[in-house]
Parts: sequence; C-alpha cells; structure tokens
Amino acid sequence: MIKEALGVAAPAALLAPVAMPVLHGLTGIAVVGLGLFAAGKVVTKTVRALNAPPKRRIPAEKPPIG
Repeated sequence: MIKEALGVAAPAALLAPVAMPVLHGLTGIAVVGLGLFAAGKVVTKTVRALNAPPKRRIPAEKPPIG
C-alpha cells in the first residue's frame, strides 16, 4: 500500500513546483489576449463610426404661421 501511495505522490510532488508558474503564465496570456481583443473592438468600432457616411436627417415640418 505504501508503494502505491509513493507511486502516486512522487510524480505529483515533482510536478507541483512547475504547475503554478505554468498556470500563472497561461492566465497572463489569457488576460493579455482579452485586453488586445477589447482594444481591437474599440478601434474597429471607432474607425467604422468615423468613416460611415452621415445619416440624412429629415427636417421636422414647421407648423403653419397664423
């Protein structure tokens, strides 16, 4: 039984110091990617809004005088 426990615990103990930096690295990549995605969306919407032709406004009818 002790051999089985050691057989499971030894690889876990060897991988534990490596797991946290890898997890933090993946999380950092995800956060940076999300930030770049959001910035790209804002830039795209701004460029489209500035380059779009102006909308025609229909003037409101003036009430008759008198």
